Amino acid sequence: MKKSTYLRFVPVVAGCLVLAAGGVVIDRVTSSDATSSNGASSNDRPWLRTTESPQLRARQLVARMTLDEKLSQVSTSAAGRGGGGIARLVPGIPRLGVPDFRIANGPAGLGSGTTPKQASATALPAPVALAASFDPDLAGRYGTVEGRETANSGYSLLEAPSVNIVRVPGSGRAFENYGEDPYLAGQLAVANIHAIQSQGVLAEVKHFVANDQETDRLTINEKVDDRTLHEIYLPPFEAAVKQGDVAAVMCAYPSVNDEFMCQNAPLLNRVLRGQWGFGGFVQSDAGATHSAVGSVQAGQDLELAAAGPYHRDLRQAVLDGKVSESSLSTLIERRMATEIRFGLFDHPVRPGPIDAAAGGRVARAVSEQGTVLLKNSGKQLPLNPATVHSIAVIGRCAQSPPPAGGGSSHVNPLYTVTPAQGIRRRAGSAVTVTSYDGSDTGTAVQRAAAADVAVVVVSDQESEGSDRMSLALPGNQNQLVAAVAAANPHTVVVVDSGGPVLMPWLGAVPAVLEAWYPGEEAGNALAAVLFGDVNPSGKLPVTFPASDATGPLGSRAQFPGVDGTVSYTEGLRVGYRWYGAQHVRPLFPFGYGLSYTSFRYGQLTVSPAADHHDVTVTVDVTNTGDRAGADVVQVYLSYPPAAGEPPNQLRAFRKVSLDPGQTRTVSLTLDRDAFTVWNSSAQAWRTVAGTYPLSVGDSSADLPLHASVTMPATP
Repeated sequence: MKKSTYLRFVPVVAGCLVLAAGGVVIDRVTSSDATSSNGASSNDRPWLRTTESPQLRARQLVARMTLDEKLSQVSTSAAGRGGGGIARLVPGIPRLGVPDFRIANGPAGLGSGTTPKQASATALPAPVALAASFDPDLAGRYGTVEGRETANSGYSLLEAPSVNIVRVPGSGRAFENYGEDPYLAGQLAVANIHAIQSQGVLAEVKHFVANDQETDRLTINEKVDDRTLHEIYLPPFEAAVKQGDVAAVMCAYPSVNDEFMCQNAPLLNRVLRGQWGFGGFVQSDAGATHSAVGSVQAGQDLELAAAGPYHRDLRQAVLDGKVSESSLSTLIERRMATEIRFGLFDHPVRPGPIDAAAGGRVARAVSEQGTVLLKNSGKQLPLNPATVHSIAVIGRCAQSPPPAGGGSSHVNPLYTVTPAQGIRRRAGSAVTVTSYDGSDTGTAVQRAAAADVAVVVVSDQESEGSDRMSLALPGNQNQLVAAVAAANPHTVVVVDSGGPVLMPWLGAVPAVLEAWYPGEEAGNALAAVLFGDVNPSGKLPVTFPASDATGPLGSRAQFPGVDGTVSYTEGLRVGYRWYGAQHVRPLFPFGYGLSYTSFRYGQLTVSPAADHHDVTVTVDVTNTGDRAGADVVQVYLSYPPAAGEPPNQLRAFRKVSLDPGQTRTVSLTLDRDAFTVWNSSAQAWRTVAGTYPLSVGDSSADLPLHASVTMPATP
């Protein structure tokens, strides 16, 4: 593969920061059918008539553009530099009534990239925390904040959501994604997209496709078989397109099967537009365009770069006949039709202040609902202020938590509540709360020994641009936890991470919480969980391995690659699918999460429809404890041996809230697609005839109820 020049990206180093600033909101201005916002008549500009279809309006508009004007619309401009030197503006064409098109980074809120000049916004918890909620309704609330604040700040498009599968446990961008399961990622993405786009801006699902490692991401060639692509890596994007009606798709840096993604015609044209019927537009990742001619032929509509191949080479390619002007027009028509369809031409916006309180409420809810209780021996949690008189809060991130991981998705928070602040505020004046950054282990031990309870907050350092080659916590944090636990038997460990970490001290501590990158409301959310104001209900969207050597990626060829190529030879056995197929026990399984109460599952019934198109799964869930709580009902499906599938794949889920002693009957539907596998020869989904075992429980490793369904083969 030929290497190309690219805009160098310098990631924000992940760590424990406290940032604060202001922000903006908008009021809508609606233009009439008769005139544009600058007063031009729709008789002179028929593309301004809102009674016409977006496609016709776009064709009429582009037909009036000169060649120079067309070329100005296929790449971002140096005038729009921001985010570490990346241009994110396509200048408008005033004479034709074309508005500026402004692009904002995502997917954890309005991303600042790497520039401190970006306006501040709500720093939501990392998307992995949202995934841990297993709650599409919450994904909608998350997306509403993202979309509203994108519009508030004058942008047209938010680069979100990110739905790449966490194939590599230490991936530098695991925190930006929704975990290792394609069905979970797809359902959360659909809800997130609908909400973003409900605010009058465009969502852009990324990074299409298999952008699964940061190591050599600009040049790596990924060898992935067709079936694995369709069953593991493409489904979240397919859901975003077919169910989410996403406006835009970002093509990624890597090559897939010997072709860079932004000129990968088989995937962009045959799959995205052909098989799925995608009607929006394709934008490149920053500097991911390698060939003007190749990317036009593959259907990349917009280049994210100030001086890339579209800017440098496309004019000459048109003049030389290598790219027809009609092909150039098609690129622009797709984006213009999308902008028109979503109202960006007809409903301009003007900036104003952001509603910080509204965003903060959602940030706190996501952090609370996404926190996973991994261990709670002896009912260490929740803390009782009546019996706990002193708390030592220890760790660098207890003083300044990481609102999110590093890189282009970084958000400049409107404010940040630290764990120490949140715990002190919630504990009240009757409880003495001390805090220490843990820089000296001896001092930390003294503080811990003098308190009734020690809370140690630890963190990994995950960032775009590099992968974690070990899941061990960096620095001396493992030693710090071990020393504090030895000094105080009532030690609670809080892990702020973007993905799985190793826990060599797990047996020495009674309680562990996974809080991910918790966003600006970190301290308030943590305190609510610690004191039981919120009963944790998060579930792991990724498997936590027992060691660096455990898992499906057992060779350098699989990760990080050999001679510029990485081989996806694990095939369908990704994440928990591998653990189930190999009968290997991880540290914590996919879907796992404890509660301060307990649940019982019973009365499983499975009712196939007469035409075998839908299967209804009904189960009773009872709260058998003494406090209200929520659990996630998870339905896993296995396949007949002839299908060649890993066992127990997530096919439905539902979060259910219950009062003490309450029983609810939960019904979930599996449509015919749940029973299909990809047939590469036919390039179609097919059902293998036979018996399909079905299991229900509250994690991939705790499935007490079983049934089966018999399905006929696809005709």
